[in-house]
Amino acid sequence: MDNELILICALTALINLIGALAYAARIAGVRTGRIALSFALFNILLLVSRTSNGFLGPFLAKRIETGLANGAGETLIWDLRLVLFSAAAAVALGIVLVPTGQRLFAVAITFFQSRRSIARLILASMTPAGLATLRDSIAIPSGETLRGLRKPRGVTWSVLIANAAAQGLLAVGVLASLYAGYLVPEFRVTASQMTAIVNGFATILLFALIDPQISALTDDVVDGSVSEPVFRRAMVWISLSRLAGTLLAQALLVPAAVVIAWAAGWL
Repeated sequence: MDNELILICALTALINLIGALAYAARIAGVRTGRIALSFALFNILLLVSRTSNGFLGPFLAKRIETGLANGAGETLIWDLRLVLFSAAAAVALGIVLVPTGQRLFAVAITFFQSRRSIARLILASMTPAGLATLRDSIAIPSGETLRGLRKPRGVTWSVLIANAAAQGLLAVGVLASLYAGYLVPEFRVTASQMTAIVNGFATILLFALIDPQISALTDDVVDGSVSEPVFRRAMVWISLSRLAGTLLAQALLVPAAVVIAWAAGWL
């Protein structure tokens, strides 16, 4: 593994870790009662995660171009699979860090509520007191949490399957489009531009089908018709479906690239 691939995998892992931890912000919002503020924080993290995914494009595109020029294109598929593995590993780590994340977000929400400044929040997180808070917030999922997964999920299987499908498409969108450019080098610019179509469809699926369900569940917690433990379980299940979707991306990579390559030549 060369330095360029290490950088790509590290960036991929960071992006997906941020996205996985974003759900902890919603749990913290329910716990602190600051629902609107937690949603704003959740959306910021989600926007950073989904926007940063686009920065992978230039790094990966250069690797594709170099592979074509050097005649080493047959190894590219394994590089891309390693990138997807990095994404899945980061999501799994994010799920383990959800208890830590929800404690940190609860502190951040409380701090922002009194100071009303993102800049002050960032600066405070780098002070000795902020680092001490980080240390004291570290926790792992308890056995009770794991046993609780056998209880009512709080979300339907259709929502979880749709979320897994959307997350799989988001994970594979950039990679499949660039690999399609390797399959049909004469149309590689067209193929690379189709990333926006794949990611756009997945984003619409998330915002149209998944986010309203989570928002409705949050309202149910506020009015008391759903308990906080059920909401936490729902967020864990949503996170697990994200992991399933990221793993599914391994199977989607080549078929998606073939379809995109065909579409690039057909247009």
